[in-house]
Amino acid sequence: MSNILVVDDEAIIAMQLEERLNAMGYTVSGIAASGEDAIEKARRLNPDLVLMDIVMPGRLDGIEAAKTVAEELDIPVVFVTSFADDATIAKAKLVGPYGYIVKPFNELEIKAGIEVALFRKTAERELRKGATSADESRSHGKGGEEGESGTEYIDLPEIKTLLLKDIFTDIFLFLYADPAVREPLFKFAIEAGVKRGGHNLFAYHHSVLQKYFLKEIQSGALHMKRVKKGETYLLPRILEKCSASLSRDATDGSIQVIFDFSEIGEFSDILAIKDLVLNKKSEGVPISGIIAVDMADIDHLKIKQLSDGIGKIIISTGKDTTLSFSHRSFPAESVAVVPQATIDDVVKKSLEPVVLSLLGKPMSGYDIVHEIHNRYHVLIPQARIYTFLYDLEQKGYLTMKTSGKSKLYSPTEAGRKYIENRLNEFKFVFRHILGDSSVGISPPVQK
Repeated sequence: MSNILVVDDEAIIAMQLEERLNAMGYTVSGIAASGEDAIEKARRLNPDLVLMDIVMPGRLDGIEAAKTVAEELDIPVVFVTSFADDATIAKAKLVGPYGYIVKPFNELEIKAGIEVALFRKTAERELRKGATSADESRSHGKGGEEGESGTEYIDLPEIKTLLLKDIFTDIFLFLYADPAVREPLFKFAIEAGVKRGGHNLFAYHHSVLQKYFLKEIQSGALHMKRVKKGETYLLPRILEKCSASLSRDATDGSIQVIFDFSEIGEFSDILAIKDLVLNKKSEGVPISGIIAVDMADIDHLKIKQLSDGIGKIIISTGKDTTLSFSHRSFPAESVAVVPQATIDDVVKKSLEPVVLSLLGKPMSGYDIVHEIHNRYHVLIPQARIYTFLYDLEQKGYLTMKTSGKSKLYSPTEAGRKYIENRLNEFKFVFRHILGDSSVGISPPVQK
């Protein structure tokens, strides 16, 4: 995993950042508290990336230190700062940073910034390497006959996004190698389950999702259970209780489970839970969900045992995600593999329907930025989101209230009608352009 140098003059922030980076799997090779210290440690430790604060004591600030680190050592720098004024950003841009993250931040934002910066630097080095090879070939007479192009094309890795249809209406086995990829998927699954109603059970060893669903937990719409070491055997009892209450009251609808086993020391208990879930489904209990397991410490025999009886399997390697289907009954037409560049283009150019689709509950601009990144892996400037939200507020479609340091936006009654009609308009136009009449949709009604 990549080595990172953390530069921040506030010791508490530096230590917290080191702890988060270690939890995400990175190695913190050193901590510096000034621009001069950052340059000295970058020369000595040669990290893969530097997370650099801007305003620090000493002769050199973070921007000046970043210029030296980038030009002398060719190490990518991502600024992590509380300052986002135009003057600071303009000055920072002059040194060519690989990212700019504004405090306060969360794990997903930091990880996204690091991975994008590392990918960009790797791509640049490969391109330079290819250009050097091509120049050497031409200088040695290997460029072909006169008039032929001497250009050498480098095959850079292509990021793809998997689009899944109705992923949360069946039982899935989710095998992951990088724990960081699981939380966005779980968050999306929980939101979908709560929206449908019924019982929603999330059992885990380690998770940070509690803070996102405090209201749902308090109302009983979501039951979260932390499973400590040696307690996996308790889960069948909880699932049986959910099933019994469902059978007594059919209005509850369904059961959605997410069982995340990031520690697999009790493998026989995990298999027993999987079998119980499959048995419930075969008995006609309306149960769906995800059984997730960290692949780090299991071999192919255990994977076979886990996958027996489950027709839909997601295998995530972290940077690349593939789907494996253990049964041919899985409808291939429900999966489309799309280049991430296409996702970027569509989301950025059609940002209005994307944002409107997220306004079903109170959200801040910060929440929307991260939700778009979690769902589509697209980074949108927060200022662009807030400009859009402010415009809707001025038109009377949104109301704003302050919660702590956040400004939460909710649709008014007129706003709900506007959003519904506007989304319907987008659907109608998109289907008209694409000529897809397979799913009927009425023309938008002006209100």
